[in-house]
This record gives sequence, structure tokens and C-alpha cells, in this order.
Amino acid sequence: MIAVNLENIEKELMRRLPYHYSWGQKQNDKWDRYTNFIYSTQEWAELILRMKQAIAEHKLDKRSLFNYAANRWYNFWSAVAVEHIFSETENIKMVAQTKDSEKDFYLFGIPFDHKTSVFPKHFNKTFEYAQNHKNELIEWLYKNQSAQKRHHFKNRLFIVVYTENGEHWKLKAEIGLLKNAIQKYIATFRPEQLQSFTFVDGQQTLSDIIWVSK
Repeated sequence: MIAVNLENIEKELMRRLPYHYSWGQKQNDKWDRYTNFIYSTQEWAELILRMKQAIAEHKLDKRSLFNYAANRWYNFWSAVAVEHIFSETENIKMVAQTKDSEKDFYLFGIPFDHKTSVFPKHFNKTFEYAQNHKNELIEWLYKNQSAQKRHHFKNRLFIVVYTENGEHWKLKAEIGLLKNAIQKYIATFRPEQLQSFTFVDGQQTLSDIIWVSK
């Protein structure tokens, strides 16, 4: 069980923000193995030390390893914080099986996975358009999801982050802002606001978006 302190996670995630955000390559199993230390490393300073060790051990390019590890670490710990926020929110019942890849919790009895996503530039529509046509963005997000372990077409709540300056990714570090948006959404939630889709085998998929903008 990971000990979660939201204020500390936010403080550490903020240390990532001065550095350029770039993957440089697609995620793959080999580089995931090189950087699996991100799961047990909460502090940015310790992460830098672990990066140096991996670079020396596997004879890796410094910039490539930094980008890959920093991004995995940043996204993972932001997701840990978001899941913790859900777990502490009224009307949320967390899934007992932590390795369930298709759902994280039940919202008023409805199972959901959650995913924080930056507003995608390849959606090719404005943020305002997306807010007024969220079914189109949801469908785009499902159909363009990465082919990683949590690839599926089951129920999902998307947390979409957006900033006017285009640095959407930085909002994943603003845990207090994410918490306010999540709690406000759940406090006013109505099942009829969910969007319904049929992606595979006639199976109904329910989804919605929690907007986080600044």
C-alpha cells in the first residue's frame, strides 16, 4: 500500500515543471523495465539519483533516460494522487482488487476506470468546442488511447486538463486544483449526464469528462 500525502506529492511534482516535457520515443517494455524504480521513488531528488544509476548500469543516453523516467514518474504519481482523491470522496467505493485494469471505483454503483489526459492537439478542435461536444472528444480519446496495460473500452471518467498557454501537462501537478474539480463533479453528479457509446460487440460504454482548466 502506497502512503499518500497529497501536499507532498504536489510539492514533488512541481519540481518537474521547469524541465521540458518530451518523451522522445514511444513507451515500450524494455524502457519500462529500465525505469521501474519510479514506482518506489516519491521524491524528485531521489529520482535523479536513480536515473544516474540506471544510466550507468545500462549504458543509456542521459537525455533519453531523463525524459522517459521523468515523464513516467510524473504521470504515475499524479495518477496516485488522483486515485487517492477519489478514494476519500463521498459516494465513491474503491475496487478491492488493486490490479483490476478495467475499473478503479464505483460511483453510485457504476464501475469506472479513470484517466487524466491533456487536451489533445490532434483533436483539431478548440477547447470550447470540446466542452460543448464532449461526446466527440470522448470518442476520440477512446479510439486514440495508447496500447498499454489499461487499454480498454469499458466505462471511464476522463479528467481533461487544459491551459490557455498550451502547457496542459503542467496541471497534472496541481493536485489541489484537480481535487476541487473532482469533488465538485461528484457532488453534482447525475447518472443521466453520462455519455453512452457502443465500441465493441454491442457493449454499452458509459463515460464523461471532468474538466480542469486554468
